Amino acid sequence: MTRVLVPVRYPLSEHSRRTLSEALRVAEERDADLTVLHVNLYHRGSEIRRTDLKRTVEKAFGRIRNARYVVRDGFLVEETILEEIAATSADVVVIGRKQVGRWRRAIRRLVDDPDIETFLSEKVDCELITVG
Repeated sequence: MTRVLVPVRYPLSEHSRRTLSEALRVAEERDADLTVLHVNLYHRGSEIRRTDLKRTVEKAFGRIRNARYVVRDGFLVEETILEEIAATSADVVVIGRKQVGRWRRAIRRLVDDPDIETFLSEKVDCELITVG
């Protein structure tokens, strides 16, 4: 079965809602499992729980079939997302355009070419969908 991963902010921003909406469309279209991911950043000191994330998403979108909700702790959002992509063997990652800029900066630190699609396909072999 296809696996779709969508990183979101908590509480859901308008941008995260649009990104999540697109991820839901992709998951439904491909009859895929959906993983909704939020990263608790250590330096921010906030502790969002999985139940908080699930409740908020379901309030905004209703109960989602084949969804799992994951909250990870990390220092860098991008690194934690890459770890989750690898851990879940995600086939598709849906990210917001604002995240693309952060990914480019993070990837630039790792490699010379900040082409996120190429980097992800080489490192984790998944499709990347960007939502404006």
